[in-house]
Amino acid sequence: MIKKIPFLVAEISANHCGNLNLAKKLIKCAKKNNANAVKLQTYTADTMTIKSNKKYFKIKSGLWKNYNLWELYNEAHTPLQWHKDLFNYGKKIGITVFSTPFDETAVDFLEKLKCPIYKVASFEMTDIPLIKKIALTKKPMIISTGMANIKEIELAFKTAKRYGAKDVTLLYCVSNYPSKISDFNLNNIKILKDKFKCRVGLSDHTKDEKIAVAAVAAGAEVIEKHIALDNQKKGLDIKFSLKGKKIKLFSNAINKTYRMLGNKKFYRNKSEEKSKLFRRSIFAVKNIKKGDKFNKNNIKRIRPGHGLPPMYYEKLINKKSPFNLYAENPLKKNILKKLKIL
Repeated sequence: MIKKIPFLVAEISANHCGNLNLAKKLIKCAKKNNANAVKLQTYTADTMTIKSNKKYFKIKSGLWKNYNLWELYNEAHTPLQWHKDLFNYGKKIGITVFSTPFDETAVDFLEKLKCPIYKVASFEMTDIPLIKKIALTKKPMIISTGMANIKEIELAFKTAKRYGAKDVTLLYCVSNYPSKISDFNLNNIKILKDKFKCRVGLSDHTKDEKIAVAAVAAGAEVIEKHIALDNQKKGLDIKFSLKGKKIKLFSNAINKTYRMLGNKKFYRNKSEEKSKLFRRSIFAVKNIKKGDKFNKNNIKRIRPGHGLPPMYYEKLINKKSPFNLYAENPLKKNILKKLKIL
């Protein structure tokens, strides 16, 4: 399902602000600005938590400080009755729409809509029954790993594989909102690739493209980023969302970085060939008669690169010239053949 690399997932999350038309505009914005897919979130406040005012359910710091959990999720959720419309709208304009189910009932609901990919949120990554449920669909899975240690990631990954998921992508994620550059260790991308032998990406909650560009250079193949419209000012995730045209700039930046990585084998572009003329090569700096010995006074390693490579210089010293050679001219390969140096 994930074919193009890097694969950019535009996360709508709560930035639809409870407005279906705004949700559709966000999907259209993602398509217009080169995202490869759009992701929704599938839950209700009641499937996320319970309606309680006890201190346990109050957010004490951060972007959503003072929110009661149930109230936050009730404000942020994407209504279930929108999903079919949004999936169909994505198909109509030619962009994949998929979702993050937050409990087993959401998986059943999304299966009826033929959801093509499932994402497991960082906060649900330790919910093993949910991972089993998603894996049993045998659809591609993306698992965010924010906050998780290697043992927790290993349990989630092995569970997904054991219960039928053949295509699993792990996303390195920092679960701070917004995240700071100092929060990251991009070596985690290589560590996850080496350990799990799977596709690895980045769930990015920073404010610009710097971390994503560096992540692609470190081996990330999928990038997830929250989005908003160009002039959008409201939205629970607006502080770490890319807006409008900046999505395309972001996409261009990660694609350019990926192209610069080039082939997996050591590779030089043909465009460099012309620069070889400025390498050193072996020139005659004095007239040399046939039978004269080459020495440090009559041949030199100098620029440009029209002559024999410097690697043959020491092999020529004290050998007799097979031809008459003239000063300021390069030595050619026929000399090596004649002297049986090749």
